[in-house]
Amino acid sequence: MTAKEILELRKQGRAEDAYQAARALYSADKSFSAVNAMFWTAVDALRHRANYGSLDEAEKIYKALERLISQIPNIDDLKHEAMHRCCLLLREKGSKVTLSNQTHTTREVGQWGEQTAAMYLQRKGYDILERDWRSKHRDIDIIAYDGTTLVFVEVKMRSNKEFMEPESSVNYSKLSNLRKAINHFIKFHRVDSPWRFDVITIVGAMGSSNPEINHIQDFRLF
Repeated sequence: MTAKEILELRKQGRAEDAYQAARALYSADKSFSAVNAMFWTAVDALRHRANYGSLDEAEKIYKALERLISQIPNIDDLKHEAMHRCCLLLREKGSKVTLSNQTHTTREVGQWGEQTAAMYLQRKGYDILERDWRSKHRDIDIIAYDGTTLVFVEVKMRSNKEFMEPESSVNYSKLSNLRKAINHFIKFHRVDSPWRFDVITIVGAMGSSNPEINHIQDFRLF
């Protein structure tokens, strides 16, 4: 059975059938689609077992999920959130499982990345003016002064660079929102000093004592 067929079983509500089929597929196939099917059907199986009294089995699935996601590069937000919710569910049922690095929420990881970037900039002599400045639904991670130059900083986190460089995620849509937020800040505060836009990328697990930091100055905003 293919990963697509397994996920179709899941949509039909046949969660246990999908889980068993995904286990069989994953034992022979470690492709992205097989891993994805294994992840989501295992999440379903964990929830079912936790809610119907099989806490020991649910905990075993959780540990297996931790091992699985440790092998997935660039874990997406949905998987982070699913692991977080699984952990909370197990703890509600009396389990003592804890959140691993892979199960921190996207917000927690982002906050750590911004703090790491801010500390890096301070060591370089920058004066931090704002953190997580917001203009409606848009935000600027860090605003700082580099001497007399006002610097708007976008921070990007990645666990590794296997598939793409972190700065690659600063795409057209993100740049468009940043331009609007920066323009709002400049007009609102009547900024008349020179300014630029920087990107700081941080590669490494949350809490790492020695993450890889790359500071790209004057990143093309337009």
